[in-house]
Amino acid sequence: MLALRIDAELEKRLEALAAKTGRTKTFYAREAILAHPDDLEDFYLAEARMKDFRSEDAIPLADLKAELGLGD
Repeated sequence: MLALRIDAELEKRLEALAAKTGRTKTFYAREAILAHPDDLEDFYLAEARMKDFRSEDAIPLADLKAELGLGD
């Protein structure tokens, strides 16, 4: 079970959306929460990888193109 507080303006928007569509505020709150964990997980993984990145590990673009046979 999860309880959260939202500001009055957001609650009004959810109420209006729920009234227009015949769904509940809970339905839309759940949909919004379900939509974002993948994005957040990707963001934090990328952030962690960037902390581990060392500039000496970088390959110049020209070298990479040559290695892959993608000449200019």
